[in-house]
Amino acid sequence: MPLGRSVRPVDQRRRSLPFGLIRTTIAALALMTGPAASTRDSAAGQAAAQSDPTRRIWGHKLRLIADGRIIHRFFDTSPVSPSGRYVALLRLPYENRSPVAGDLADVVIVDLRSKAERAVARTRGWEMQLGAQVQWGRTDRDLLFNDVDLASWRPFAISLDPGTMRRKRIDGPLFMASSDGAALAGHDLATARFAQVGYGVVVPDSAAPRRLGPRRENGVFVSDVATGRRRLIASSYDIFRKTSPALAVAAPDDHEFYVFQTKWNPQNTRLLVSYQWSKPGAGRSRAVITMRADGSDIRTAVTAAQWARGGHHINWMADGEHVSMNLDVDAEPGLELVTVRYDGSDMKTVFKPGSGHPSMHPAGLPLMITDAYPDEPLTRRDGTVPLRLINLRTGKEHKVAEVYVSMTGGEFRIDPHPAWDRSGRYVVFNGFVGGTRNVWMVDLNDFVQAEAAAARRPR
Repeated sequence: MPLGRSVRPVDQRRRSLPFGLIRTTIAALALMTGPAASTRDSAAGQAAAQSDPTRRIWGHKLRLIADGRIIHRFFDTSPVSPSGRYVALLRLPYENRSPVAGDLADVVIVDLRSKAERAVARTRGWEMQLGAQVQWGRTDRDLLFNDVDLASWRPFAISLDPGTMRRKRIDGPLFMASSDGAALAGHDLATARFAQVGYGVVVPDSAAPRRLGPRRENGVFVSDVATGRRRLIASSYDIFRKTSPALAVAAPDDHEFYVFQTKWNPQNTRLLVSYQWSKPGAGRSRAVITMRADGSDIRTAVTAAQWARGGHHINWMADGEHVSMNLDVDAEPGLELVTVRYDGSDMKTVFKPGSGHPSMHPAGLPLMITDAYPDEPLTRRDGTVPLRLINLRTGKEHKVAEVYVSMTGGEFRIDPHPAWDRSGRYVVFNGFVGGTRNVWMVDLNDFVQAEAAAARRPR
């Protein structure tokens, strides 16, 4: 039974694309970088998109899920509901200027059967890149997202039943829900802008203090969904003082420290964070830190010295013991796709080149999906990026699609953020087709089934 009445059907003309070899004509205007963006920039983006008007999807079923200022969250959680019927997204109120504290965005659900969508909530707890961290909990009746208390300007999470519209306030911030939906992990979203703009919530400057020195009052929060209560399991001070190998930071009280991107492993036994520090006005240093679910056994998986060579985007592997990352680990130009154990041991290169936002198949098959940034060497440099399906067992790469994302940078950029659904058959990603943000789904069942069959064959 659908989750309530659908009130906004998806545009019939843009609902899906035919099977087989699909040609899509992309005439997309470059996204303005702000109110003062020039028309020349928009025209250049459009010309680049139209330079090769037959963007191809090789032998896959591609479907437009939603259109018009809309995004799915990130590459480490699925926007598809546990049953596989619904997709949860965020519709921005605008897409060409920075958000203002108190502005409302719409939490949207799309029914994949009826192809209809409806707004189920409004929220002030969002930024341009990851929206309101909209994601699913244990069932289709557990939709999670952030909001902001207007009296205190403190971020908090909401658990909403889209069928009954009953909602529950959860005291802690949400970055990522555990795979069983029982706990939310997060960090100080109000100050996330100082780590990287676009990934937290917008509050007045007075409600977002700078965090000078490793602090005891902020760090990694875990919230119990059943009770709605949060607890600080590891403060920024704990991380700095206890992690092993130790972080060598001279005069730490002269640096700002921020916990960023708090992520559960699939088994809900460990968390990882990007831990960042910098002197005001200077470049930042970053390390990958992991810990047990109770905040103990704090380890440095990737040191600041290793990251300083070049790197981005960490994610857990299916085994819950290793993380993946794009990292420069050799003397050659460009990044490698590496894996490393949660304590920093067993680092190895698993594919070259690395790019974008890599995530492993949820069932543990050796299939990794990733995208790229428009300026990375493996792109056309015209505002399009590839969706890359990489088989780590065979060492082969398959280009699933080319996606137009514009040449815009900073908080206004459009990252595909390809994310597997929980079944491991579909990948959902963002695009910028027709001059606005949209969300797509591609069916990779043929590749998944072939790899599953290969895994069953005796070696």
